[in-house]
Amino acid sequence: MYFFWSAKCPHCREALPFIKSLQQELDWLDVQSRELTQSRESVRLYQSMAAEVGEEARSVPAFFICGRMYVGYDNPDGMGKTLRQALLDCRQGLAATETYSALPGGIDPNRMSLPLFTLTIAALDAFNPCAFFVLLFLLSLMVNVRNRWRMLLVGGVYVFISGLVYFLFMAAWLKLFLVIGALPWVTGAAGLLALTIGGLNIKDFFLFKRGPSLSIPDSAKPGLFDRMRKLLSAENMTAMLIGTTVLAVAANGYELLCTAGFPMVYTRVLTLQAGAEPAYYLYLLLYNLVYVTPLLAIVLIFTATMGRRKLSEREGRGLKLLSGLMMAGLGLLLLIAPQALGNLFSGLGLLAGACVITLLSLRFLGGGTEPV
Repeated sequence: MYFFWSAKCPHCREALPFIKSLQQELDWLDVQSRELTQSRESVRLYQSMAAEVGEEARSVPAFFICGRMYVGYDNPDGMGKTLRQALLDCRQGLAATETYSALPGGIDPNRMSLPLFTLTIAALDAFNPCAFFVLLFLLSLMVNVRNRWRMLLVGGVYVFISGLVYFLFMAAWLKLFLVIGALPWVTGAAGLLALTIGGLNIKDFFLFKRGPSLSIPDSAKPGLFDRMRKLLSAENMTAMLIGTTVLAVAANGYELLCTAGFPMVYTRVLTLQAGAEPAYYLYLLLYNLVYVTPLLAIVLIFTATMGRRKLSEREGRGLKLLSGLMMAGLGLLLLIAPQALGNLFSGLGLLAGACVITLLSLRFLGGGTEPV
């Protein structure tokens, strides 16, 4: 049981002796007592736990038992009796399902859901058509140098900076949601924004280069291409690495538009989970390691084969459709059932549905074959 209270609250002070008596009576009870006036982290935890069950963190004392929130305290025979019965019912329900929910080795699938959800969303986000386009074009130019070590170094630095920029971008979203996340409209606004971004990406499959788009604009491409060509004529290693860093930062400014919805939705889901703030950044690190994996694989393959490869229009549109469908689905869930996004099967179900629709669309509607 999580118990949030304030030293300035008279009802909280009345609840304290009762909670101590409960701990003595129920030897299996683990009470997580959090006083709010002395801990900003406890306030954030209270806000995120309340949001997770569809409530608002407005008053104390507040109690969380088995996914339900109880607010207020009067006496042992009133709210005290309600809390005691809720604890007994919770324990009885957990005991009844323990046989079916436990996995070999004592792994709790509920605790696995967020890490696996992270891997699922990050893996989909990793197939970023804009990121692929820039990296493939850069490596195609580097082939002309015929120097594998230079190609590996430039590609590796580009991937590292891309991952770092993306991590900072997601950390900014996370910080924003930690500050304003308790406001009731925040989750709905995030859902609407994700739905809009997803809709634009879906539009790009059917109406490519027509109307508003989140792809890298044609007006920006000459500048990016010019920076890439300058890397080929860099006189020394330092100049080459500085040029690669500048290129990566500039390119990622455009690439973030392609899949901006995924970092936003994911960080919102993250803040809806109960936990300490440092743990959130570990999840962001895991997310970004997955995000850069395909980019690193491209660098290694190009370095090994010295090949030339561009992303065809058909492939780019297919990736846009896949990411758009998944993003729109996540946006709808944020609007309708945000608590479902903490479940692994929600992410897998959305991914499977998006893959099926994308494959059918490519099969029957086709797409261009020219390089993007």
